[in-house]
Amino acid sequence: MTIHGLAHRSPVSEGAKLQPRTQAEIMPSPDARALLPIEPSAASWYALYTAPRHEKRLAQQMQQRSITCFLPLYRSVRRWKDRRKALDLVLFPGYVFVRIAPQSRLQVLQLPGAVRIVTFNGQPAPLPEHEIEGLRSRLSSRGKIEPHPYLRAGRRVRVQRGPMVGLEGVVLRRKDCCRVVFSIDLIKRSVAVEVDEADLVAA
Repeated sequence: MTIHGLAHRSPVSEGAKLQPRTQAEIMPSPDARALLPIEPSAASWYALYTAPRHEKRLAQQMQQRSITCFLPLYRSVRRWKDRRKALDLVLFPGYVFVRIAPQSRLQVLQLPGAVRIVTFNGQPAPLPEHEIEGLRSRLSSRGKIEPHPYLRAGRRVRVQRGPMVGLEGVVLRRKDCCRVVFSIDLIKRSVAVEVDEADLVAA
């Protein structure tokens, strides 16, 4: 593969402690995790490009209209001299994932804050179902996840056990830990997931 290199408009401060966000979807209650009602079988997942800092508001509007959407979030703990605060940040700034039939895209694009659906050769480009489902699974696990610059090539590995089992991506070593960078190629965005190197095999 409701994953974190984008041009962050609200960048994570240096040294901030990052934790996985267990609630990937924007829902009214903090412990609600289910996606909104599934659209007809012709529906597919698409990447919806949003106006700056409109991701959460747009996801809430779609939820109110029973449009299936997925907004990946992660938690960052910001520290000041006298206090610290946990923030739920958007994993892919500028994007919300939406599951609709192609003919229904106008319903989404008319919402305030919606800019356009990502296209390929002028046509809406559906995202592979397994990428979205895998992303949702990673966010609900206990492993660390954070934004990372997009990677296209490198040594590909697969996680064979542990909370990230099944994840495929590019291996990356950082200081004393090993991470697997997972990319969504359509929007050219990546996230880094911390794993135990003993859990990796060549993909």
